[in-house]
Amino acid sequence: MFSGIVEEAAKVVRLEKEKDNLHITVSCSFADKLKIDQSVAHNGVCLTVVDIKEGEYTVTAIKETLQKTNLGLLEVGDKINLERSMRLEALLDGHIVQGHVDQTAVCTSIEEVNGSWYFTFKYDPSLGNITVEKGSISVNGVSLTVVNSKMDAFSVAIIPYTYEHTNFHQFKVGTVVNLEFDILGKYVTKLMKQYAGK
Repeated sequence: MFSGIVEEAAKVVRLEKEKDNLHITVSCSFADKLKIDQSVAHNGVCLTVVDIKEGEYTVTAIKETLQKTNLGLLEVGDKINLERSMRLEALLDGHIVQGHVDQTAVCTSIEEVNGSWYFTFKYDPSLGNITVEKGSISVNGVSLTVVNSKMDAFSVAIIPYTYEHTNFHQFKVGTVVNLEFDILGKYVTKLMKQYAGK
């Protein structure tokens, strides 16, 4: 379980394909504090630490994860948003994030407004996911508030701190991002569909 508060935008230092799997090695400030089998969110994707060496650690993404997220698009040198799992006694500063990406979206617009930024993303609505105005959304693992909600798109407002301390500063029009929709919204949507058919 995560909160969507990114700890570090760390650098991908190595990518190794092994059959359908991808081993991702990351260099980050807290690598030596991790343990094997620990869960860490990578651009919002919960992955298990499998190796740790001198300021670097490795996780493995399987075929399904690579197909449903943006991790298969990573290149060496890219920055990836990291968050360790929440502690029970920690403050919930973001919102409840499971680390299970629902689908990807494409950045369609970036607008700078007096020191902050508005990012707009478009996604495929046929998968049944929705956003609501002022609702929660996780974009590449970052807990954000939805503005300008539409059937297949939404925007988020990014303050300078978030822009600099996540990989949002690397986004361009066309960048593919991971989305995790609000868990309560997903339950409500599913229930409405079930009862609509009766």
